[in-house]
Amino acid sequence: MSLDDRLDRIVARSEELEALLASGVTGDDFTKASREYAELEALVVRINGLRVAQTEERDVALLLDDPEMKALAEGELHALKERIATLRQDVRLAMLPRDAADDRSAILEIRPAAGGDEAALFAAELFGAYRRYADLRGWRFELMEYDESELGGLREGIATVTGKGVFARLKYESGVHRVQRVPSTENQGRIHTSTVTVAVLPEAEEVDLQIDEKDLRIDVYRASGAGGQHVNKTESAVRITHLPTGVVVTMQEEKSQHKNRAKAMKILRSRLYERQRLSLHESRAADRKSQVGTGDRSERIRTYNFPQGRVTDHRIGLTLHKIERVMLGELDEIVDALIQEDQAAQLAAEGL
Repeated sequence: MSLDDRLDRIVARSEELEALLASGVTGDDFTKASREYAELEALVVRINGLRVAQTEERDVALLLDDPEMKALAEGELHALKERIATLRQDVRLAMLPRDAADDRSAILEIRPAAGGDEAALFAAELFGAYRRYADLRGWRFELMEYDESELGGLREGIATVTGKGVFARLKYESGVHRVQRVPSTENQGRIHTSTVTVAVLPEAEEVDLQIDEKDLRIDVYRASGAGGQHVNKTESAVRITHLPTGVVVTMQEEKSQHKNRAKAMKILRSRLYERQRLSLHESRAADRKSQVGTGDRSERIRTYNFPQGRVTDHRIGLTLHKIERVMLGELDEIVDALIQEDQAAQLAAEGL
């Protein structure tokens, strides 16, 4: 079926639903029809815009036979063809299945993997880069856990990033990030390779996932930290284990056991929600697993090469020679390219 035929079907279905709703249908039929009509409404507006532009194109094309109007018509046709191409692409993208989690806020988790102290130091820098990216996007970046190492690195960093379309953009950051540079502790100028793992989870609410208390094992203990930071004499740190899945969340950022438990439950709910969400899309789950991996140096989605001043995203073969700007949070060029590649793959899969 051609794209135009599919668009005709969508418009016809929208008109059918509109007539049904106007007929006075009630109950479940009204609810279902209303929901489907609302889902189609924005797409139909785009289709109608495309149809209007196509009609204009046909009308202007008739003027090509008029010697006095030909030059003007050619200029208008050129502009219309560009506009129609843009409108058609917008319609195609609007027809793609939506990721229901895209509109959600996100939980960002960063941990050092291979590379010891150097990995922890880069984890701290990467955490800062995402904080600055959130600022540039106008998102709220709220620290949930920040376990600092003795040298100022990061053992584990967790933050909630709140705003419009946060997960839609940050989800592409999940995976292993590799850094190549000369550590400040290296006397002979040798380049070291280290890795950091990044996980981005859609924030889940209680209505999204019910967690049975009997499935939880909750341990409390004294918090600890580098150089005595965050250390207290009461058992305020919390470790929650979800027994059916083995997922473990620890939290010690707050001095209050109650607050640490609330934060840990929020993270646990989001991790379980993500597992559930991806289990419905096995191919995407497999892809995500291959990205996150074990943190081994050979696995990576992106490399930050400081001696050469470049950042390379290996999934799409994109290399930018602006590592300083990227580390300052200017990630949009990379994220936009990843979104475009993802959309192109989806369009191909959907035959659009």
